[in-house]
Amino acid sequence: MQNNKKQFLTGHEVVVQAALDAGAESMFGYPITPTCEILSGWFESGKKCLQTEDEIAAGFGVCGAVLAGEKSFTASSGPGHILLQDSFSMAEAMRLPVVLIVGQRGGPSSGTVIYSQQEVILACFGGNGEGMRLVYSPSNLSELYLLTRRAFNEAWKYHYPAIVLTDGYTLKIRQNVDFDQFKKIENIPSISLIPENKIVHWPNIYTAEEELNIVLENTKNDFENIAKEIVSFESKEIEDAEILLIAHGIVGAVTKIAVEELRKQNVKVGLFRPITLRPFPKQELDKICGWKKIKKIVVVESSFGQLARIVRDQLAPEIDASFDYLQKPGLGIEPEEVIEFVKNIKI
Repeated sequence: MQNNKKQFLTGHEVVVQAALDAGAESMFGYPITPTCEILSGWFESGKKCLQTEDEIAAGFGVCGAVLAGEKSFTASSGPGHILLQDSFSMAEAMRLPVVLIVGQRGGPSSGTVIYSQQEVILACFGGNGEGMRLVYSPSNLSELYLLTRRAFNEAWKYHYPAIVLTDGYTLKIRQNVDFDQFKKIENIPSISLIPENKIVHWPNIYTAEEELNIVLENTKNDFENIAKEIVSFESKEIEDAEILLIAHGIVGAVTKIAVEELRKQNVKVGLFRPITLRPFPKQELDKICGWKKIKKIVVVESSFGQLARIVRDQLAPEIDASFDYLQKPGLGIEPEEVIEFVKNIKI
């Protein structure tokens, strides 16, 4: 690690430092706001950097690099994230440890460039596969550093593509990051995935349906087996909570502030914040909601229900708590808005 002390950095700078500390050797990218400064910052680091003609080329460039045994990554947003799904689908098929940093922007199309959580479904289930990828959602810059390190380590340990799903606001803000807390992180080494001087048949296309089905079943089983080692979440004030707020990323940080204030007003409210969106902490959420004290689940997000869709799909059917939603796509959410929304809930 370059610095073992507290620093006041932007999110872009944190990503670059995390990738360097993870042992990344190259970046392929095409400039798009709000991730441009990751590309320029990586270029300034002196490491191998290629600005490609578009995001399609960037994604497949990363695939080629990791096949040769090099830790490599890219960064993009919005329309660029869409274009990267082609290479990410191939990475899913071939179990390639590619890493992508996404700075979500408001959509559809080019939309806005700062505040959004409208790329959740795209990150988790984009392409034409089954969502066999690792997706992390940081709520602050210290977590952005940690989850970027985890993305590289867990992609190379388990051989699944990995996405760090952040947003323009998180990338552009400055916060203090204490690097001393990360000194004990050890890097998973990269290895060449193609033996030298040997012809290898490594398909990403199958002519027999039965063969593809076997591959998919094996990939799914592997993914489910490693889930318990990867899933991460934060919970707060859940022991006696009657209202459970579910939020992720920067909105999760805001919702946490709201919960702290509501508790001072004797409102029995708690927070569940998934840190990994793929795999999702399903069993942990089921356990909390299964205590029967939870009467209302409120999903708070900067989109029209993308996180809510995942929560409803993952939650055990016997959970009988009712749902409510605070949704502001493309807009920031303030703690005061969450507080007012919760205080108007009738249980």
